[in-house]
Amino acid sequence: MTYELSPWDLSDLLPDIDNDTLTAATSRLQTAMIAVEAARPDLSPDMSETAFRDVLEKFETVTREAYRLGAYADLWFSADTQSQDALSFKSRMDQLMLEVQNRTLFLSLWWKELDDAAADRLIAVAGDLTYYLQKLRNFKPYTLSEAEEQIINLKDVNGISAVVTLYDMITNKFEYTLTVDGETKTMTREELSTYVRSSDPDVRKAAYDELYRVYGKEGTLLAQIYNYRVRDWANEQLQLRKFDSPIAVRNLINDLPDTVVDTLLDVVAEEARVFHRYFKLKAKWLGLEKLRRYDIYAPLSKSSKKIDYDTAVNMVLETFDGFSAEVGQQARRVFADRHIDSEVRPGKRGGAFCASILPEQSPYVLINYTGEVRDVATLAHEMGHAVHAMMAQEHSVLTFHSALPMAETASVFSEMLLTDRLLSEEKDPAVRRDLLAAALDDAYATVLRQAYFVLFEREAHEMLLAGKSVADLNSAYMANLHRQFGDVLDISDNFRWEWISIPHIYHVPFYCYAYSFGQLMVLALYRRYKEQGEAFIPQYLKILSYGGSASPTHILTEAGIDVSDPEFWRGGFRVLKEMIDELEALEK
Repeated sequence: MTYELSPWDLSDLLPDIDNDTLTAATSRLQTAMIAVEAARPDLSPDMSETAFRDVLEKFETVTREAYRLGAYADLWFSADTQSQDALSFKSRMDQLMLEVQNRTLFLSLWWKELDDAAADRLIAVAGDLTYYLQKLRNFKPYTLSEAEEQIINLKDVNGISAVVTLYDMITNKFEYTLTVDGETKTMTREELSTYVRSSDPDVRKAAYDELYRVYGKEGTLLAQIYNYRVRDWANEQLQLRKFDSPIAVRNLINDLPDTVVDTLLDVVAEEARVFHRYFKLKAKWLGLEKLRRYDIYAPLSKSSKKIDYDTAVNMVLETFDGFSAEVGQQARRVFADRHIDSEVRPGKRGGAFCASILPEQSPYVLINYTGEVRDVATLAHEMGHAVHAMMAQEHSVLTFHSALPMAETASVFSEMLLTDRLLSEEKDPAVRRDLLAAALDDAYATVLRQAYFVLFEREAHEMLLAGKSVADLNSAYMANLHRQFGDVLDISDNFRWEWISIPHIYHVPFYCYAYSFGQLMVLALYRRYKEQGEAFIPQYLKILSYGGSASPTHILTEAGIDVSDPEFWRGGFRVLKEMIDELEALEK
């Protein structure tokens, strides 16, 4: 089969968006909501198990219908952030999703208010929804009255959610100008990003300079949007809900103890020297006395190799097949269903993501494929996410999504499978060196960089609430970079604007430690795979098959992993040290 760059097909969510289709879809949703509302008088501590299961099934129906409409809106907007039709539809659906939240809110509030004895009796018959219900009760101390919760939902949809949408619209409209080989080009951020991996140091510098020139022009505006995000987070989560700290909210959502997250971040900061060693070696290989921040992702060779999309897709699918026929088969569903948007277009959201909507459907994958070798790894990464969701397809729509700390399991593992395959097929020491270096570059971006984003977020939230200025935040971010890199890198002043170019800190505060968690966890799992071979595969697939039906600690404890132990996290760094050792050996 030949694979071509293309947009995705959203018709599995909605066949179209004409009036009849939308009327039918919204009617199904309204009917489902009315059915849930009709059960409200029956909710009581002594309600029958049969009645309880019936209410849960009705709520699942509401969730499915809401996800279908909401996802269509979000995916259409991601495909074209400048489309007025897409924006208008998204606004309508955001308002509808708000109505869904507020009309069904009473159910979760009633559930959280139950005493433990009544809740335990009903949980015993919840089946696949057991963990979902247990997790809801974790939020009992932080839940407000129904009227207050409804007001918060109203505030969000036209308040902070709207402001973050404006951030997306502003930044996805940015255009960048770069002169390469005497030709001046205007490009998207995704296209510009390919040049930060150029073999020409002047081009790398020019690409970063242009990125932060454009962001810096709107720096005050984008920083103010972040200020609103932080203050809204604090007003709701700290003042109203009484969480102990801004990050504690994300930790509870992820169902991870604060101490585990603190341990992870502490170990990453402590082990930053592993990457310092690598950067010193890389400077030597590039013939530089010292790396600049511009040179972090520099290739060690001057190859300008491009990989066409068809070759890339087949490479990824064959790699999956080699690991597990089931994994390869699941990945092919995404392409067969035309659920991937792979082409680069003006207005399209940058970066890459995988959106899992309904358990019986293959997920939707967005990438911006430019033909760079790095894009093949990105494809493997996002297809790993898709496989993760499809391995959990037997679960409810409420439990098949994995928790954030587990969300990177299959994606990072898939990247490692791809790298391992390429290394096994390559005998040229220079090429092997390039492959290992690229893997370490990615490990830096996933482990150290993401953890330091979260360390900055913790500081930034505190600073903004204390009334600090944009200039203060820029200074704090530069200090963060100097702590991250020690004395092994030269960091130019324009990197003070890097933080405003990171969408995650706007969209999902404190999200980024999930990347560090996932990468270090997968390094340990991958080592186990190399030691055990095929005997490991069923254990790995079982981890994926849990989806979000159990807590991260339950899933990992069953796999023999103690995430509260600093030595577990240090074990991931030991794997990285071994990769650096192998790189050094290639030089001898």
